[in-house]
Amino acid sequence: MTTLREDAELVLGDDDAVRRAARELGEGRAVVHGFANFYALTARTDREAVARVNRLKGRPDGRPGSVTTVPDGIPGLFDWTRLPAELPRRQVRSLMEELYELGPFGFRGPAADRIPGHLSAELDGVRTVRVIAPGRHCPSNAFLAAAQERTGTGFLFVTSANRSGEPPHWRGEGAVRDFGHEPGVRVLAHADDGAARLRHPYHAPVATSVVSFHRAAGYGRAGLPALTLERAGSLSAEHIRSVAANHGFALVPAAGAIGAPPQARTYVPSAASAPPAER
Repeated sequence: MTTLREDAELVLGDDDAVRRAARELGEGRAVVHGFANFYALTARTDREAVARVNRLKGRPDGRPGSVTTVPDGIPGLFDWTRLPAELPRRQVRSLMEELYELGPFGFRGPAADRIPGHLSAELDGVRTVRVIAPGRHCPSNAFLAAAQERTGTGFLFVTSANRSGEPPHWRGEGAVRDFGHEPGVRVLAHADDGAARLRHPYHAPVATSVVSFHRAAGYGRAGLPALTLERAGSLSAEHIRSVAANHGFALVPAAGAIGAPPQARTYVPSAASAPPAER
């Protein structure tokens, strides 16, 4: 297992470190932090902050962003009055609860009015928001809560911690190596990356799977209304399909979600096999 490295600047689980990272995010820094079993890059939601992070990753400035929040804040990011009649709100909510109990996950649905335009996307005639959250058992929820208190927004901009075209980092030292030298970026690392992955045994250390419910995708073989697997990610399609069926839904993959799941980042042996630094 990987334990904390000396070059990891701050540590999730340390209250002072979490408060400091939250304060710096509120002042305009982006924070690379443990996010369940991989690393995410979180920032304020204003257009300038989102554009800075997109440029840092090598993305176009105008690319729509995803948002994150603490578990209890997730329902308030969606406009539940715009759900298709085939997708009952209570069942969608119960599905979300079970998947976030398992670990990190993403949902796209009708956007609440308070979601700004640069963090939403018009799809199928519906203004949507994509919410990516680390699940109920990740220590990063304390950081997200503190950062939201600083910004007063109730949600934050989030993306995976990687350069465009590369897999996300799942080791703290890799995140530090890629982003720790960047001006305006703070790293808030898991104290033990191995333990973080063990907390999520069903999830690969890659970007989250995403299910959309802004429209119904027809009906499955058993006559259940279908949700769309928008992105294949850390939780397998088979596992999601099984959970969805328990809540009365089928699952239909989008064209881009068909095929092999994404591959986890590999690290050069010298970095991956180096012993933990003495503290």
